[in-house]
Amino acid sequence: MPFTSGPSRWSDVWLTTAARGISTCGDFLAASALTLALQSAGAGGMAVSGLLLAATLPLVALAPLTGRLADRVDSRNLLVGVGLAQATICVVLAYTGHPALVIGLVALLAAGLAVTQPTLSALVPAMVRAADLPRATALNQTAGPLGALAGPALAGLLVGGFGVRLPLLIDAGSYLALVAAGLLIRTRRGGSRRPAPAATHGAAAGAAPAVAWRLRRDPLLVAMVATIAGVIGAVGAINVVEVFFIRETLGSSTTMYGLVTGSWTLGLLGGAWLFARLARRLTDDGGLLGAYLALLAGCCLMILLSAAVPAALLLVPIWLIGGLGNGGANVFDNMLLARRVPEAARGRAYATFGGAVQGAAMAGYLLGGLLLEVADPRPLVAGCGVAGLLVVAAVVVPVRRAVRAERSAVRSAAPHPAVPTDRPESVVPQPAARPAGSPDAAAERSGGAHLRRLGEEPGAELATPGPAR
Repeated sequence: MPFTSGPSRWSDVWLTTAARGISTCGDFLAASALTLALQSAGAGGMAVSGLLLAATLPLVALAPLTGRLADRVDSRNLLVGVGLAQATICVVLAYTGHPALVIGLVALLAAGLAVTQPTLSALVPAMVRAADLPRATALNQTAGPLGALAGPALAGLLVGGFGVRLPLLIDAGSYLALVAAGLLIRTRRGGSRRPAPAATHGAAAGAAPAVAWRLRRDPLLVAMVATIAGVIGAVGAINVVEVFFIRETLGSSTTMYGLVTGSWTLGLLGGAWLFARLARRLTDDGGLLGAYLALLAGCCLMILLSAAVPAALLLVPIWLIGGLGNGGANVFDNMLLARRVPEAARGRAYATFGGAVQGAAMAGYLLGGLLLEVADPRPLVAGCGVAGLLVVAAVVVPVRRAVRAERSAVRSAAPHPAVPTDRPESVVPQPAARPAGSPDAAAERSGGAHLRRLGEEPGAELATPGPAR
């Protein structure tokens, strides 16, 4: 079933939210600590770029495999097993000093993340009714910003007082939140178990069936993924450049660095709830995609404006506004995926989306490291903003064409009005066949109702600056 047919399981949503928030806090704590340690040790942009690439490459390379794992393997087994492995790796990382070994362990952590991300993302729509998905998505999106808000700020304080080891040990403990969530969450996906009748909310009754879902068959999702990948590829260098811009160009402390990066994530928190209300009213997927483009453009504009500030403190309000748009964009892309992808294929869909986003981020990380060798941070920040705006402008016309084409296909697929029964049977119009790639056809293949009805009843990556869980 696309969504739960009974009451929404809010206890499961809260458990997922808590686990994501705690683990994200630990992840941003460790990532910020390692970044600050490299910068303080005199490492250049290429070193920071290499660390970010190690944390990103597995999410791209393993996306085809991990998406299928999320759909076919019991979600509880995945969360518990991978969470324990990540906690162990992080403990080893805390006692490792060799740069090559550090990068290798960071890559292993990211491999685990490539499994848990689509697993958690695909679980959320299975926990709630269709009408409750905007609220559940906003709640889940709240966890990331809250964790990311605390992580960099704690890193700025702990690195100066205790070094890098303590933040990494705290990160190891945070992975145990995923283990606890895996054991306590009742909603499950994948595997071959057959749940009891009273516990079928969102759980598959047996092995998940194979669904012939392909991203390329859905023009609107193709447009969404291409846009976000293009924007992140254009602005991704900011993740490498920001620490040098804030610490060196603006002459700020590690504490100020944590405050500035936290301001974006604070905006994410507000944006998730603010735009969840709008998402519940946007029943048309084309309108939702148009609003998505507008939010991405706003984020890029804020990055462009940030290049002109004379002091780091002035970055705070600018990045708060950018974070608002970022939070709204995260809600909108999750809504589009949940509406348009059959339930049995959502693990693959979220893994494909995440792989595209992280692949684009890798390109931005590499470009940022290279450009820092030949240019100052301030013009690079401005260049990131301009490049992102150009990408959004370039996709506006293709997106409009895709939206018009889908609306035309939906209108042509609508059944004809009933005809009088006294007419000969041979002249009774037959319902038009739905296009193979339409949302209706995808819903029929999955055995579910029309997914576009999700927003009729009023009610996860633009990636946050810095590595995101």
